[in-house]
Amino acid sequence: MTAVAVPAAPRAAPRPTTIALVVVLNSLMVVLDTTVVHIAIGSLAREFHAPLTTIQWVTTGYVLGLATVIPITAWAVGRFGTKRLYLTAICLFVLGSVLCGLAWDVWSLVAFRVLQGFGGGLLMPVGMTIVLRAAGGGANGRLLSLLGIPPLIGPLIGPILGGFLVDEASWRWIFLVNVPVGLAGGLLAARLLPADPARARRSLDLLGLALLSPALVSLIYGLIGGGAVFAGLGAVLGAAFVVRALTADEPLIRLRLFRRTRLAAAAGTLAFAAAAYFGSMSVLPLYYQIVRGEDAATTGMLGIPQVLATGVTMQLATRLVDRIPPGRVVALGAVVAPAGVLLFLIQATADAPYWRLMAAMAVMGVGIGMTLMPATAAGTRGLSHDDAPAASTGLMIIQQVAVATGTALISARLTGAVTDRLPHVHDLDQAFALPASAAPALADAFQSTYLWVAALLAASLLPALFLPRRPAPSDSP
Repeated sequence: MTAVAVPAAPRAAPRPTTIALVVVLNSLMVVLDTTVVHIAIGSLAREFHAPLTTIQWVTTGYVLGLATVIPITAWAVGRFGTKRLYLTAICLFVLGSVLCGLAWDVWSLVAFRVLQGFGGGLLMPVGMTIVLRAAGGGANGRLLSLLGIPPLIGPLIGPILGGFLVDEASWRWIFLVNVPVGLAGGLLAARLLPADPARARRSLDLLGLALLSPALVSLIYGLIGGGAVFAGLGAVLGAAFVVRALTADEPLIRLRLFRRTRLAAAAGTLAFAAAAYFGSMSVLPLYYQIVRGEDAATTGMLGIPQVLATGVTMQLATRLVDRIPPGRVVALGAVVAPAGVLLFLIQATADAPYWRLMAAMAVMGVGIGMTLMPATAAGTRGLSHDDAPAASTGLMIIQQVAVATGTALISARLTGAVTDRLPHVHDLDQAFALPASAAPALADAFQSTYLWVAALLAASLLPALFLPRRPAPSDSP
């Protein structure tokens, strides 16, 4: 008797929530890396006997890697599919982490951080595209709120973990800690993420890529310290890219999508809010370490109320935009955030009670939680599967350029403010060795710098007012 083969039942497609949680795990790896490195900058400067201006390239190199690779994401999604591209991004990030842990000097570390940036630059927008597709173009606030888990968990445990690893083990472990997380996330992604449906392959806009990637790199390098020539070159190349993107049949990034009021408003809100928030986060540890004399681990713990407020509010606010017009939520956040910054800078003296400073930054965190992810959810809602990659990639580019720009501007303002008050200090790494008598002047420099943070956050209110502020019978963009 001949046996009859019975075809195996097809495996059920994973639920959208399961897909989002896989993306969350891998996003957590990226957020952990960012927070750990920020808190360890002072330790790396002492380890490599390098000035702060050189050590900053450990962060800058990563951002430049992001800026270089993000523009090809939309094309790569269509060419290779989200799952294959996502797995490649995980591999690049883990490989970069291993190499960073094996770096032999500061410049080899910077080079390997660029490789990490390539992986991170693909992970975040591709992961968001996967979640948007899983949402099916409907209510995406609930799923996108899950993506707020890494910004909640990472900043809570990252600085404390980084301080412990630097103090008790070695700086190398702040990078090697990514390896087990990346391996677990890669295995889950390979098994659980759905295979892409067949899609028409677009040609890569090589001219657009030749214009945009150098534009971003030149602009960021010029703002960080490369000079006005590089910044001007970046601006010219950027303008040429805009013309190309608006006239090409298949542009690298479909800027025409940003003619939609909702998406353009989300982009403007993200630009100002991200520049202010991440710029402030780059200098806040220096206040506690330089002015107040705290170590890295204590600095990380002092930031817990802010990141906790940001993460919890982000969860609640991103869910609310499925039921409440997003313009109301985001606009309120754009008012609360600068109010918190003003409360902080008024009290950021050389001997202010820590509980007051933490409370003020928690207010800022509430405002940021109501702004960043809710604006993204509002801007991308209702987009088709074909439009989602281009829109999420565009928003990611805007946010990363804003992060780099904000970090450069806020850091430059802080350096200038310190030099104005202490002319013999030419670089912030010298401030670590100043006597306690210099603390009031240093505190005043930080207060002056945070006025710029408050101004940038307040500027995010204007585009936020163009997000939908009334209930609509349909959710069309």
